[in-house]
Amino acid sequence: MLRDKDIREPLFDFLEETYGKIRIIEEKTMGKSRADVVMVTSDSIIGLEIKSDADTYARLSRQVKDYDKFYDRNIVVVGTSHAMHIEEHVPDHWGIITVETVGDECDFYFLRRPKINPKMALENKLRILWRPELFELQQIYEMPKYKDKSKDFVVSKLAERVPEKIDRDDLDFHISRILFERDYTKADETLNEYRKGELQKAIEQETDPERKLALMVEQAEKGLNFKPRKKRRRRRR
Repeated sequence: MLRDKDIREPLFDFLEETYGKIRIIEEKTMGKSRADVVMVTSDSIIGLEIKSDADTYARLSRQVKDYDKFYDRNIVVVGTSHAMHIEEHVPDHWGIITVETVGDECDFYFLRRPKINPKMALENKLRILWRPELFELQQIYEMPKYKDKSKDFVVSKLAERVPEKIDRDDLDFHISRILFERDYTKADETLNEYRKGELQKAIEQETDPERKLALMVEQAEKGLNFKPRKKRRRRRR
């Protein structure tokens, strides 16, 4: 019986042989579910759900809905015990990869290639990016900085420019490129640097002296990794 842990590493090798240059992100939260595998290609983000011989279809219907919200294409990878009936449980646009053991190795086969996901919302795909990564897209497409606006606001502004002002294929290319370049070991540093830069701009543009002082205190606290000291309780004698 093939289990999830038996499938993953051989699956990644098979995907690399099939798609060429890829980046694998495991256990990615999406909506109320968690994607087993997210694969980045040169122009797409593909979600992969693994159903080993030890798994059931109990949560699959909900998972399918969540995958369809975020990814350009989706694939279900199934053990031989599911191969006969999996087509009844996923939409027609989902790809299906079957896996079985041949000797001591896993053998993978495309029962069905994935098609473009018609249900994916561009806004959800853009939300996969961090705020500094969205800012990079804003610069590429010569958009306003929206420095005081939320991530969701920026996402909506990017999405509404497609396709009149932003070519969708070009946007997909840059989203994939940014995800290929993402360094998870520097995630906190990247986000903090972006926030410090935005804070400095806010200080420079602030005209209210009290508000400016508050921003400067906030900047100092972040720069020093400031943490408020806990008050000590006095011992009773």
